Amino acid sequence: MGDATFEHGAGFERGEVSGNLELGRLEGYYEELFAEVIEDGVITTEERARLDRMADSLGLDHTRLRRLEQALQAAYEARHRIRIREEATTAPASLAPVEPATDARTLALARKVAALSARVAELERELEEARAQVSIEVDLSDVAPARTAGTPTIDEDATELLRRVRHDPADDGILHTLFQYFGSKGELDRQWCTAHTLVYLGAANNEEAEVAAKHATEALIRPKGALTREGWARLLVHPEEEQLTGEIFAVVVPAVLMGRLSALRRDKALLKLDPGKKQDAAKTTVQAVRCFSWGAAILGMAPPQLYADPDYPGTVEMVPGVPPSTRIGAQGLSGRSSTELAFLAGRHLAMHRVDHFMRLLIPQIRDLEDIFLAALSIGNPGLPMSAQVKELVIPIAKAIEPILEPASVDRLRGHFLRFIEDGGRTNLQRWAASVDKTAARSGLLLANDLRAADALLKLEDPAHKDEKMKDLLVFVMSERYAKLRKQIGIAL
Repeated sequence: MGDATFEHGAGFERGEVSGNLELGRLEGYYEELFAEVIEDGVITTEERARLDRMADSLGLDHTRLRRLEQALQAAYEARHRIRIREEATTAPASLAPVEPATDARTLALARKVAALSARVAELERELEEARAQVSIEVDLSDVAPARTAGTPTIDEDATELLRRVRHDPADDGILHTLFQYFGSKGELDRQWCTAHTLVYLGAANNEEAEVAAKHATEALIRPKGALTREGWARLLVHPEEEQLTGEIFAVVVPAVLMGRLSALRRDKALLKLDPGKKQDAAKTTVQAVRCFSWGAAILGMAPPQLYADPDYPGTVEMVPGVPPSTRIGAQGLSGRSSTELAFLAGRHLAMHRVDHFMRLLIPQIRDLEDIFLAALSIGNPGLPMSAQVKELVIPIAKAIEPILEPASVDRLRGHFLRFIEDGGRTNLQRWAASVDKTAARSGLLLANDLRAADALLKLEDPAHKDEKMKDLLVFVMSERYAKLRKQIGIAL
């Protein structure tokens, strides 16, 4: 494909850039911090002293980084009933080596301990697998009465048909009827979306296939302007995504990123990207990289730092760092059509938004629950919790709060009040699944091609591909999608 594939037209209006993760003063702190540690992640006594002096100069308590790391580690140890040990820089000189046991009684006890330890580890794995299947629900509904949200309305003539589409978006009989309905109303764009859906399902008749082909003249969308912040929140975000939950996570995610980087450094698992593979989106001829810059402008975001790494076998991944980066792998760099690249970029960029980034950073739902409750407890230190929950949550809250700016703590107080007013309940399993669906919708908005979405979801997320494609079929037929297309100027 040519170098000009992912370029905006001369009349494209760039909107306000919003939604990106901002680290504030932590960014400068981290840039200096990780320049001081050696590549294998081990911090010597001398390096630790320098880091402490640096934290003092920035007005931070020099123990905060270690406190956050220790808090997250303590929560993990409490849940899994294990002890994580770190290598000491030097061995205590006063301890003499222990002679191995030789008597039969001690050896028998050692074998029994080993067998019991193996069984405990097996039970812990089984417990974690069972927990992964449970919907984690934070329920504070008894603190205050819930508030009932309003229900959006659409054209009454199409209400029943669209309701049935939401129930079964692959019902071609309903789609044929809607194709005729939108045609009779002169809604050409929604008629085309219906025809495109029928072609994807392999159920289009000659008239529908003709309409779909007639208006699919360009491989890529040519929007007139960027998506607005309101358009993102009201039209693109999945209806089941509780946006307040994401806003609460957004306040604490910079501090949690600090803890995640510390844990990766401790485990010697911090990925260091090759500077030679970093790309300049304005100069590169790599189409996958250009696609991310093109897509970010349409979504009203700034693109992350981009690395083209053919040695990475996947499509694309977020690499924790300061700031977080995006690595495009072999399956994203070659063999992809322009619309597939557009879907790949839109889906990934949506996860980089500050209200979604925690989903990328902490994929385990149980860990998200601990962090969410810690954030709420910062907003209201008197939050009622059981002793077991406090053991997990309070150390994290005490480590995070000193790192937050005063304005961030105030936002958490406001978010806590809104959370209680809205019923005091959230299901984090549902929130995470909805964030994933929002990301897929973002990809489809850029790709404008259900087949491209299907191909990428089959490649990246085969276990959930059918579920997400069903949601995308509902989305394509929705009034929200029609309004989004009008907002960015791609509606027929």
